[in-house]
Amino acid sequence: MTIIPLFSLMAVVTLPADASDTATPRDGSATFGQDLAFLKAHTGIDVLADPATGARVAVAPAWQGRVMTSTATGDSGTSLGWIHYANVETGILPAEKRTGLARHIHVFGGEERFWLGPEGGQYALFFPPAPADYTFENWLTPPLIDTEPFTVTARDATHIELHKDATLTNRAGTKLQLSITRSVRLLDKSAIARVLKSEVPGGVSVVGYRSTNTLTNRGDTAWTKDGGLVSIWLLGMFKHGPGVTVVVPVKAGPGNAVNSDYFGPLTPDRLRVTDKAVFFKADGQYRSKIGVPPARTTGVAGSYDPQRKTLTILHCEVPPDAASLPYVRAQWMDHANPYAGDLINAYNDGAPGPGETPLGPFHEVETSSPALPLQPGAAMTHVQETIHLEGDAKLLDPIARATLGVSLEEITKAFVNPPIPK
Repeated sequence: MTIIPLFSLMAVVTLPADASDTATPRDGSATFGQDLAFLKAHTGIDVLADPATGARVAVAPAWQGRVMTSTATGDSGTSLGWIHYANVETGILPAEKRTGLARHIHVFGGEERFWLGPEGGQYALFFPPAPADYTFENWLTPPLIDTEPFTVTARDATHIELHKDATLTNRAGTKLQLSITRSVRLLDKSAIARVLKSEVPGGVSVVGYRSTNTLTNRGDTAWTKDGGLVSIWLLGMFKHGPGVTVVVPVKAGPGNAVNSDYFGPLTPDRLRVTDKAVFFKADGQYRSKIGVPPARTTGVAGSYDPQRKTLTILHCEVPPDAASLPYVRAQWMDHANPYAGDLINAYNDGAPGPGETPLGPFHEVETSSPALPLQPGAAMTHVQETIHLEGDAKLLDPIARATLGVSLEEITKAFVNPPIPK
């Protein structure tokens, strides 16, 4: 994040919001049932569920259809998303009562939320026109992706679809009339196996879902590079921990395998790059962000938490010609090439400065679509799968090797005795 994803017995689960807020632990140990009761006390929640396996996904339509959390094993199972409990309690504030961070964004959490890029740059959606500087004071999350609800247009036991029409004006003054369709679908085990390119063995609990996000130009003028293009941006907020490591597989290609200039350079105790993967420390103790460009990514990223015995895998569709397509840059500056951005990002939260408070802390894994020039009525779609697996390391290791191209041992030892920089 930069601020300074055919069981006949499946049914929609609706639980009463009769638990008090204080009944929900806020140290990351809450069960899905506890977090669900808490969330339902503050906003509407649709739950996609498979009673046969216990897999469940909690979606908040009023918060742009974001997935707030999920679980593999029912109400008593682990709640896998990160939630900012205090901000959820406060809710969306009226404009006249917003102070501090709430003037810029409502940080509710959620393990997959819908955003639009670019954040910074001359075609930014988060900054007013020049001569306004790229400062935090001028940074504002558009209400479309912060406070405005999406409308539910269809739902069943394992699927929900939402819609939103809106108009945005970017930093260059271009008015963008757009239409958004977002759907979230719970995946069965056969679909999960196809994404992972690996069967899920017995003894491993799993939940997975796919979000399909379509952006349409509903105006009467074309979207062009010169006026500013828009990308679909999906951000997942997950729990941090002392041993949590983000892994992004990389392939051979032109340019750097990783960009780490978002919040300044990183030392080898926080970022390591091999010919197989990028390893990024996600302990919630140091504010930092990295990105992998489209020419170097496989469309897969993940994080492993050895303490919670959880492996999370994100997969997105990568166009075959991604290396030649425009991807927006998010950094807070004007860019010589505003379309030389990253496809996959990872963020580690931490205090933005001495004595300051972090947003969470948490860590994020993010994917972006290309920013395509669209004629009136034309559309583009970005698809992402998010899969959580819980189990012993010896059972998760073959899945890590199949999806991330590295072993769990390589992941857990990535920041043990890191190399000394030359």
